[in-house]
Amino acid sequence: MLRMFKVQGNALREDKQPDENTRLALNNALWIDAREPSDEEREELNTFLRAELPESEDVEEIEFSARYFQDSVGIHVHSLFLAPGDSGRHSTATVAFILQDKRLITVRDGDLADFRLLRMRVRAGQVNVTSPQDLLVTMFEQKVENLADVLEDIHRKLEEVSHMVLEDEEAELEDAIDQLAKLEDSNGKIRLCLMDTQRSISFLQRHLRESFELQETAREIKRDVDTLMSHTAFLFDKINFLMDSTQGFINIEQNQIIKIFSIAAMVFLPPTVVASAYGMNFEYIPHSDWKYGFVVAVLLMLLSAVLPYWYFKRKDWL
Repeated sequence: MLRMFKVQGNALREDKQPDENTRLALNNALWIDAREPSDEEREELNTFLRAELPESEDVEEIEFSARYFQDSVGIHVHSLFLAPGDSGRHSTATVAFILQDKRLITVRDGDLADFRLLRMRVRAGQVNVTSPQDLLVTMFEQKVENLADVLEDIHRKLEEVSHMVLEDEEAELEDAIDQLAKLEDSNGKIRLCLMDTQRSISFLQRHLRESFELQETAREIKRDVDTLMSHTAFLFDKINFLMDSTQGFINIEQNQIIKIFSIAAMVFLPPTVVASAYGMNFEYIPHSDWKYGFVVAVLLMLLSAVLPYWYFKRKDWL
């Protein structure tokens, strides 16, 4: 799918009828958003740009030289964005930016929250840009704001898990471990996106030296990223603390169960010895013909069971 946006006044607006003259719409567009382009759309963009759009495997390269470079087509930046995942987990998706003098081209897979929010702001007339460079910096600024919102959501969920682990005596601790694992994974994905944003902004700063305003905005973004990186480190520490606490409580519960079985074995062991002694199949057993032998043996077994229980209770082992 191709979406094209152009500037009307100082606000960015979506071109609602690009199919009437696609070539003209591409030429007038300030921003061309290619989301999972078809073969026909990719060929059309390749013809327009006189270059090949990056393929998915090229976009996912991790080498710095493959993610940030400049050629005859423009400035290329491949940046990680946070994407929704399955079962409450997040994932990452790489977006390829091609920055030219007159337009910005984005190539991506999937529907990302940052781009969805940007389109909503465009429809509301809230995106005021004058150049593709301004738009690119605005996208990274919004990306960092969205990551900050997700971190706040993770912190809120951690507070709920903290209450579950430390205060709720009836909580299922296995569920807490599952939630902590998901939050740790999401926090790691956010930290990865923040680190990638640092590299992207540093690369762009070297190519946007002519604009003082964009340089200042880029510096503010980097300061925000540094703050959020510290926040992710704090969340990692909190997650590790809750994970250790949860495992500790689980171990205590398991030790309590093992202790009960151990004490039960100690309580019933002496009566078992007495019963075994009187259950031997010998022809002659002392007092086997005694009238009160059975009653005495039963009382002896009860006494041998009560005495260990009383001793453990006195020692506060129960």
